[in-house]
Amino acid sequence: METSQNGYLYGLGALLIWCGFILVSRMGGISELQAYDVIAIRYVTCAGILLPIWWFKHRFNLLNAKLIASSLIGGLAYALCTFRGFETAPASHAAVLLPGLMPLFIITLSFVINGERPPLQKWLGIAVITLGVGALFWSYFSQHQVLSSGHGWLVAGALCWALFTVLIKRWGVTPWQVTVSLAVITCVLYLPVYVLFLPKAISTSIWPDILLQAFYQGVLATIVQMILYVKAVQAIGPSSMGAMMSIVPVLSGLLAIFIFKEAVTTELITGLILVSFGAWLAHRKLFKQPKALMTSTQLK
Repeated sequence: METSQNGYLYGLGALLIWCGFILVSRMGGISELQAYDVIAIRYVTCAGILLPIWWFKHRFNLLNAKLIASSLIGGLAYALCTFRGFETAPASHAAVLLPGLMPLFIITLSFVINGERPPLQKWLGIAVITLGVGALFWSYFSQHQVLSSGHGWLVAGALCWALFTVLIKRWGVTPWQVTVSLAVITCVLYLPVYVLFLPKAISTSIWPDILLQAFYQGVLATIVQMILYVKAVQAIGPSSMGAMMSIVPVLSGLLAIFIFKEAVTTELITGLILVSFGAWLAHRKLFKQPKALMTSTQLK
């Protein structure tokens, strides 16, 4: 019982950090910092903490083709897309698109790439999530408004993370390898390009913004959240953890509306509710799997 209780506490910590990631990333997007600055701050901080631990305690080969490929997708490409998105798209919309589209893309790509056959309940969850995303965009389409480029970047970011998730499962990459390689490989590949070629807005006049992004992006969102998430999955299982994470869209969306004074529409609230319910439905065990389906899934 104690282990289960601790697992839910770990899960609560992980989902609160994920909610905060959406809000803090939007703060970085509307600050004087550019997306390229936030990415540099995130991975320099994280790599600076993890590199000594990797070197002296738990060393493994970082020059592994699979680790490099997964870092390019889940680290560099994901960060470039997501933080560009936070520059122009409202945080409440990001709360629908990121945690909403990630499970949708993960389930779909798992079926396409890994040949996994998800039960009917997961497809129902996908359908509800799709309705939620459609509800968000309905106000734009019905009024002939043009979506910002930020919405497209966020969709691309969700797709990058989903592909990354499916690949590391296919390749059997451990959580420690994922955490270190994302930080170190991304930093090593990105930092020279950032220093030499990309526009920068870092200055001593905005040090509060820099410290906030360094602490949250480089410590909480990349290291602490990963530890809490893995511990929660080990204690309560992936389905229960996935169901808990379904709270993220509604909670982060409502907080974004309050903090950033973003417009509240019926379509937005409907989208937040549907995406959260769809994510919960996709991860919660409500129906028994057919025995034949369970066997074929477990063998994979």
